[in-house]
Amino acid sequence: MLSVWCGEVVYEEALRFQRLLVDARVADTIDDVVLTLTHDPVYTAGRHADLAANLRGSTGVRVVPVDRGGDVTYHGPGQLVAYPVVKLADAKAVRAYVDALVDACVRTARSYGVDARPDGDRPGVWVGRDKLAAVGVRVDRRVTSHGLAFNVDPDLAEFSAGIVPCGIADAGVCSLASLGVDTTLDEVRHRLVAALGDTLGRRLQSATPADLGLTAARI
Repeated sequence: MLSVWCGEVVYEEALRFQRLLVDARVADTIDDVVLTLTHDPVYTAGRHADLAANLRGSTGVRVVPVDRGGDVTYHGPGQLVAYPVVKLADAKAVRAYVDALVDACVRTARSYGVDARPDGDRPGVWVGRDKLAAVGVRVDRRVTSHGLAFNVDPDLAEFSAGIVPCGIADAGVCSLASLGVDTTLDEVRHRLVAALGDTLGRRLQSATPADLGLTAARI
């Protein structure tokens, strides 16, 4: 499995990268890949997002409809995003795959002493009543896209300024920084990628965006 750090990538460009990689993985011209990156400030709305209820008003941050599951959420600087492009054995493997993403986030948080855990009633990874990491995926021809967003040190005010995060009105959002963890996005990236390798059962090999033909990966 290739591990590719892309730096900061405009959200629409990251969507394009994923579509290219999904097609290549379906055709077996590449191995499984996990892209890690950060985004410019953006709200993304999943296929079943209730924007009438969960979009609070104009904040100057654009809203992008996307083809993943879940409601509306925020991406921006200080948040580590991982997009695994993985060919699953069959449709029955989707649940285990999502659980593997959640488990990787839990392991990463706990490596910093944070008592993070999944919630059986709500998606993502939680610390008490606050969400630390969001998970939302798409599966097309047995190949995954989208993935997870882990809050290292984003501006948490952006989550509540314009949206009801993930459509959950009775919960908050946290980050490693807000929980008192002193670390860097790069250090969290190394821990999260290693955890993903473990939970997905893959050996990881570093690669660059250029290795995959993703020539506009950096901004």
